[in-house]
Amino acid sequence: MQRPLRIGIAGLGTVGTGVLDAMKIHEAMIQARAGRPIALAGVSARSRDKRRGGHDLARVAWHDDPVALARASDIDLFVELMGGEGDPAKAAVEAALKAGKPVVTANKALIAHHGLALARLADRAGVALAFEASVAGAIPIVKTLRESLSGNRVRRVFGILNGTCNFILTKMSAEGAEFADVLREAQRLGYAEADPTFDIGGFDTAHKLAILTSLAFSTEISLESIYIEGIESITRADIVNADELGYRIKLLGVAALTEDGVEQRVHPTLVPKGTPIADVEGVDNAVVVKADMSGDLMLEGKGAGSHPTASSVIADICDIARGARSPAFGVPAEALMPCRRAAMRAHEGGYYVALDLYDRPGEVAAVARVLAGENISIESIVQRGPSLSMMSDGERGKRQTAPFILITHETLESAMRTALEKIENEGHSAGKPRMIRIERL
Repeated sequence: MQRPLRIGIAGLGTVGTGVLDAMKIHEAMIQARAGRPIALAGVSARSRDKRRGGHDLARVAWHDDPVALARASDIDLFVELMGGEGDPAKAAVEAALKAGKPVVTANKALIAHHGLALARLADRAGVALAFEASVAGAIPIVKTLRESLSGNRVRRVFGILNGTCNFILTKMSAEGAEFADVLREAQRLGYAEADPTFDIGGFDTAHKLAILTSLAFSTEISLESIYIEGIESITRADIVNADELGYRIKLLGVAALTEDGVEQRVHPTLVPKGTPIADVEGVDNAVVVKADMSGDLMLEGKGAGSHPTASSVIADICDIARGARSPAFGVPAEALMPCRRAAMRAHEGGYYVALDLYDRPGEVAAVARVLAGENISIESIVQRGPSLSMMSDGERGKRQTAPFILITHETLESAMRTALEKIENEGHSAGKPRMIRIERL
């Protein structure tokens, strides 16, 4: 039998404790699949006194400094589970790679911001930089894109990449609840942080999408190229309207290879009811890959949590224990192409538009005229009875408005934005028109 692979784990929070659980519960199975024993040789965490699921760490070397653990001569593999895009996670991973040690990390922010530089370090050292757990928890999407689809040209990858947002939108749809009420419930259940901006603002999804884009298209990571829009403005009325029109609303991360470059966007999206992605509910994640040889693939599962994320960490550890090493992003870092950004206004698709239209003669015709002027055709319309809406421009008094909802046929984003600006500027609508993109899938 080969000698044990000695690992050092920095970060013993939710995921770190989950890794310890897996190593204890499935010790024999992991050893058989790794081809050698996996031995915990060192740890680093903020507190030595915290209880960690009953795991006895008394005989494990403790390092107050994770960088020292990364450099320690008695570990063969460094596992970074601290999180955060900067130090100490970044410094520790760099130290391990420079010392010629392979690295496993679950840190999406670190890879999204510094993945290219770290991949170059790994290539120079001839060691693995593995990050399956950084995207979509237990779903093996990194290995799928990096290895399993090597004989394919991927044209498009998209998915539900944030469980908090999917939980909120699912509950709003199922219970007819308002966004703020469901967000409070998500915070109470531990699905959302006290400050939920990173999740509901779309930034968490953007980090994951940046990684998937690089893997799918062999481009350098370009987080700054992603158009980001969160779910904060989604209302109960939008959920109801979408349902009546045959759609569900999901926060999607979408990356596509186009003639103009790579399109990367995160935003709320109407997806047709009955499609697999529309049926992904609660805190689950799902990723769809459209490739030329394999056709369409969809992977669905737990996108976060202690044991689901630990599952992916263990998978990377087993690969390294067997001596497997793939370039971090599927090809050597120096072979990754610059990510040429496709302008968001060149995006083409259908749109959901909600207007608080003034209830007076000629307004519907005026809206239709503006849309026609931008060559936008309407697929369907929902018009409801009038309501009272307070003017948002400071004018006194109230005026009657009627909710006016429409779905457009395929059109350019630039045309849609121009039309909505004209509708607002010409005073046909109380407040700013709401627009949600549609993915026909």
